[in-house]
This record gives sequence, C-alpha cells and structure tokens, in this order.
Amino acid sequence: MNAHEIDYEIFGEEMQYVELELDPQEAVIAEAGNFMMMNDGIKMDTIFGDGSKQNEGFLGKVLGAGKRLLTGESLFMTIFTNQVPGKKKISFASPYPGKVIPIDLTEYGGKFICQKDAFLCAAKGVAIGVEFSRKLGRGFFGGEGFIMQKLEGDGMAFVHSGGTTAKKVLQPGEKLKVDTGCIIGFTRDVNYDIEFIGGIKNSLFGGEGLFYATLTGPGTVFVQSLPFSRLAGRILAAAPQGGGRDKGEGSILGGLGNMVSGDNRF
Repeated sequence: MNAHEIDYEIFGEEMQYVELELDPQEAVIAEAGNFMMMNDGIKMDTIFGDGSKQNEGFLGKVLGAGKRLLTGESLFMTIFTNQVPGKKKISFASPYPGKVIPIDLTEYGGKFICQKDAFLCAAKGVAIGVEFSRKLGRGFFGGEGFIMQKLEGDGMAFVHSGGTTAKKVLQPGEKLKVDTGCIIGFTRDVNYDIEFIGGIKNSLFGGEGLFYATLTGPGTVFVQSLPFSRLAGRILAAAPQGGGRDKGEGSILGGLGNMVSGDNRF
C-alpha cells in the first residue's frame, strides 16, 4: 500500500513539534500521548496495529499489534483522518527536550530502524514493526538497543531524539562506536553489533557501562546527545526523595530558603 503524501513543518528549538497538513481523506498514525492539537474536521480513531494493511484479517491485526508489547508500547495506535473538504492541520509534540527528525522512507530504501521509544508519527500506510536482533550478544548486552522498531513503506515518518542530533553518513566498512542509549536509528544496510569495552579499570571505574554499540557502514546513522533514560537518571539521582542533595542553586539561603518558602518535605 502506498502511504499518504503529507506536507509538514517543524516548529521550535529545544521543545519541538511537527505540524502536518492533511488533504481530504488523508490520515496520519501516531503513538498514544503524542497528540498536541488539530483543526476541526479531523476525526481520531483507535486501531489495532498501524493500519497499513487494510485487507489483513482480524488475527493478523492482533498478532501485529501484539508484537508492539515487546517494545513496551500499547496494543493500540491512534489514526487521525481529515474527513471534510479542504486542508486541515494537526500537530504532534516531542515528549522531552530534543529534536523532531523527518524520515522520508523513499530516500532510505523503504526501511528505517529506530529505538523503541523514538517513533512520533507517520503517514498512514507506513508499517510500524519490530526489528529483532539476530545475535545473542545484542540480546544480553544491548540494553535499549536489543528490540528496536522498524518503519517500512514509501511515506514520511517522524522520530524524536533527546538533546542535539548528529547525523553520520558511513562509508562501506566505516565503523562508529556509540553508547547504546544514544542511538536514534539507522538505515537498513547498517550492521549493528555490541562490543565489549575491555580492560578491568574501564569496566570497574569507567562509568560508561561495559559495552557499546558498533555501527558499520554503508548507511546513515542518527545519534542523540541526551537519551531520555540518562536524563531521567540524573533527575532521580539529584532529587532529595531519591537520596540526592539539594544544593540550593540560585538561592542565597539554600535549604533554609526552602524551609521558609515551605518547599521542604519530610
């Protein structure tokens, strides 16, 4: 099935959102919770899977949707369809600070592999599947990169990243070593594997984990500077409830100022 052709525009810097323009009967699919706003005349429906195979039977839809549970996503997705004459607009927002990345699947051989939580939205007709690792090493040590999503078709898809995005075009045989959580996604011909850092001091005291991902060209790789897991870990570590210390940044009185203002909780 050919994906719907949609026009788009990305707004913002640190907290971006993408605005899609839908012609009559055009539709876009998205993960639950990514919707931001839309014009009147666009109808939202909840569906099994991604709706890319209209003639697929009920069992096939259930099996396809069930695979999404392996990536930690819901069985259901939302589809937004313009059901009135004239163009209508709908917007989807990044869930945390970073960038929205447009992926034209026709430019990448009809397939793009991304982190399981990177997908934002796509034109109806793009298939959202699961990309399993074929190597045990990736399964045991790949962390966030073990089970990934694959976007297939000939339409536009949008993924989001944390922090700043780096795009690397790898030549045949060129290798890039990346923290597993920093991978956003890569094209179909990139070879992905897990490599042991090596060295007792590095393993025990390096603070960077025991393994990193190796991505070998040819192909294109997108890397993020701030994975959400890293951001969340720093926030939890700094929170007083998580054992962190409140350093009183920006306050002359520090902790005493919190007591005066009533922000201290026991």
